[in-house]
Amino acid sequence: MRQIISLNRKWAFTKEALQNPAQLPETIYWVNVPHCWNAIDGQDGAGDYYRGTCWYVKELNREEIPEAQKYYVEVRGANSSADLYVGGKKLCHHDGGYSTWRVDVTEALKESTVIAIAVDNSPSDSVYPQVADFTFYGGLYRDVNLICVPESHFDLDYIGAPGIAVTPVVDGKNAKVKTEVYLTGAKEGQTLRYTLKAACGCVVAQAEQAVSETVNESVIEDVTLWNGRKNPYLYTAVVELVENGEVIDTVSTRFGCRTFEIDPERGFILNGEEYPLRGVSRHQDRWGIGNALLPEHHEEDINFILEVGCTTIRLAHYQHDQYFYDLCDEKGLVIWAEIPYISNHMPGGRANTISQMKELIAQNYNHPSIVVWGLSNEITMKGAEDADLLENHEILNNLCHEMDKTRLTTMAIVSMCPEDSKYIQIPDIVSWNHYFGWYGGDTTMNGPWFDNFHAKYPNLPVGISEYGCEALNWHTSKPTQGDYTEEYQAFYHEELIKQIAARKYLWATHVWNMFDFGADNRAEGGENGQNHKGLMTFDRKYKKDSFYAYKAWLNPEPMVHICRKRYVDRVEDVTKVTVYSNQPEVELFANGESLGVQKNNGLPFFYFDVPNTAASTKLHAVAGECTDDSLIRKVETFNESYRLKEKGAILNWFDITAPEGYFSLNDKLSDIMASPEGMALFGQMFGQMMGGGTSKEASMGFEIDPSAMMKMMGGFTVIRLTNLMGAANVSFTKEQLLGLNAQLNQIKKPE
Repeated sequence: MRQIISLNRKWAFTKEALQNPAQLPETIYWVNVPHCWNAIDGQDGAGDYYRGTCWYVKELNREEIPEAQKYYVEVRGANSSADLYVGGKKLCHHDGGYSTWRVDVTEALKESTVIAIAVDNSPSDSVYPQVADFTFYGGLYRDVNLICVPESHFDLDYIGAPGIAVTPVVDGKNAKVKTEVYLTGAKEGQTLRYTLKAACGCVVAQAEQAVSETVNESVIEDVTLWNGRKNPYLYTAVVELVENGEVIDTVSTRFGCRTFEIDPERGFILNGEEYPLRGVSRHQDRWGIGNALLPEHHEEDINFILEVGCTTIRLAHYQHDQYFYDLCDEKGLVIWAEIPYISNHMPGGRANTISQMKELIAQNYNHPSIVVWGLSNEITMKGAEDADLLENHEILNNLCHEMDKTRLTTMAIVSMCPEDSKYIQIPDIVSWNHYFGWYGGDTTMNGPWFDNFHAKYPNLPVGISEYGCEALNWHTSKPTQGDYTEEYQAFYHEELIKQIAARKYLWATHVWNMFDFGADNRAEGGENGQNHKGLMTFDRKYKKDSFYAYKAWLNPEPMVHICRKRYVDRVEDVTKVTVYSNQPEVELFANGESLGVQKNNGLPFFYFDVPNTAASTKLHAVAGECTDDSLIRKVETFNESYRLKEKGAILNWFDITAPEGYFSLNDKLSDIMASPEGMALFGQMFGQMMGGGTSKEASMGFEIDPSAMMKMMGGFTVIRLTNLMGAANVSFTKEQLLGLNAQLNQIKKPE
């Protein structure tokens, strides 16, 4: 019988080149896997985390493993490329850091054998990802196993796949279930025993066939559907390989029976009923851990996502841990799964996109939670007309449909991509990454943009794959775009929720992001090395106000939440207080005195004007049976600990003179350039920076079309833009910035 032995414990780890992979290294640093070597330097900013080759070495004694005829080493995640040696002999090379791969090591195992895995996250021109807004953590960061099987066994050689594929088709009240298995070393006289079990464990179908019949079709009568969060019902398929009446190998998988369609007007439809997909995107990394997650980390993540009330997750930007897909199946979350074909199309990377897509589909085919395969993300940063890029997408799209006839294809399109690009017509459905109100424009532009696209392409389902803005522990009573305050992020998401709620045609919407995550190139918001668009902090310790905005909108469990709890000291005599609740009405009390009852007007946001004249005011919100409390204090001067201070900034926005009625560095570039004087001032500057508008502009490793770059930059204040330009190796002195501000102070704002 098959036995799976964990090899996670006690690996010798070294960054030094290993001269002899048949021996343990002289300098031994013992680690257990999952392990990540960029858990610190990949999250502290400056983009200088170690990218190179590291070695994991382990001694394996035959007396410690079961007797078997075949042995396979299984690696469930090694980023980004890896070579496996057994007894000094190289047996395998694998490119792609997020999928499972296996190696037959039977002939190489001796009484005592050294297994060495060289893992490499160096820059490459052929392995994705290479350019993206997240850290490419190096490490042997998922489980490593030894799989022991007889000579005849269910296949372990094909791209990490499980050796079993189940395709259920709902037919009225029943489901036809096709179970297909793949065998190695099958012998005449062996048989295959197929069993389908309900969630309770009882058998609902069974058959035994000759070993040559590797496909079985059974019927589940009066089937219970996998129905999202309403009822994520799972069946189990078990297939046993039988020889002389004895089971010698077995495989099993859970599956769900469901139907779905995506309609350009009605959105996502699950089992014949409209089922709005509203949710988040998720990166897998953690503060101080990197990608080396344990099961309890995955469980905690999914529980927070469930608390928000999500019905969907976009698992960005790569294949996630099998355990997390299992959790999504169990909890009824609808999943977008994708490969890391992202940002920068590499002519030498086509083979890798194909291999990663094959692995993604083959390894995840049985998960009922997955409904779409993502072809790419923001891949048109350099433009959408590249012939090789278009052909690569056509190949991937066709591959998905060849391997899986039950699911659709999609992709996440960067905001600046022209709407009439050929590339947009390749997948079955599309979604856009739009950040109006953060990187450009304002929040009111989101809904109308999608209305216009929907009117132009009425038969193409469209969704929002990314939207969001950054927030840290900065606070203000006058939130403005780009200030990185928790208050602006809350305002942004309130506005986006209002617009999304009014447009059911959006097939899915995914907040970017559920959690803050590592992006070592970033230098924003006063805490470098992270993207802070999460609804929760990187360490999962703090739920930002925007978390509760979605909980009030999506989760029917009664709740009430007073916002701005970390913003205690306030200078104004009357202050704004926002309360989120999914209850019909909310009453707010200030030091025991009622400030009135507000009724739900269709959205779960309630706004109160609160007197702030007492030394301290206790706030108490009541919504049905739910209550919440908060505290504000009256102060005479603004508490500077609430004010954004950019780490390493030459000049902060509060140091800038801004005469009433005149421009300053604190104004948006688009507003300044709308005036003739502003256009004259900045036109020449940016023309020189962008090579006269003909070259590609680099930013955080990206190359972006100049016209698209200018369109995006318009939403930034000038001071914020100059701080960000450090990532593109464009620097300013304090004197230069003050001189530019002095010139802006001479330009009058339009009436």
